[in-house]
Amino acid sequence: MKLKNILAPELITVDVRGTTKKEIIQELLGLLVKAGRVSEVDMVLGELMERERKMSTGIQHGVAIPHAKTKAVKNLVACIGIKKEGFDFQSLDGEPSRIFIMTLSPIDRVGPHVQFLAEISMVIKTEEARARLIQAKNAQEVLAVFGL
Repeated sequence: MKLKNILAPELITVDVRGTTKKEIIQELLGLLVKAGRVSEVDMVLGELMERERKMSTGIQHGVAIPHAKTKAVKNLVACIGIKKEGFDFQSLDGEPSRIFIMTLSPIDRVGPHVQFLAEISMVIKTEEARARLIQAKNAQEVLAVFGL
């Protein structure tokens, strides 16, 4: 899987403004809708929020990966949002989340989701990369952290 085939400048914001978990998820989903990657907004929002109710997608080191499997996409889609001041996303380590990587994948396919997360994880596992993402001033700087 090539990240360059999934991530693009219009799918990245370095200025997440949401002040609740739902607002942040809606804002990220809005990137995918505006880019024409998702049209079933209400259904997908419901699926994302249901996933959060089961268990928070806030992982650790300031990263959250809201995700859902949905009939609304035929192929994996993703977007990235940065909230410099962070937000309590109920992460495993109790730290505020600053880097949000949302993915939606088709219900009937597991591979692309796992591959995407593996590639993203190779980058965000380093403190330096996470710091560069949080300090990014625009989408191009975010993409550069991923070598794109």
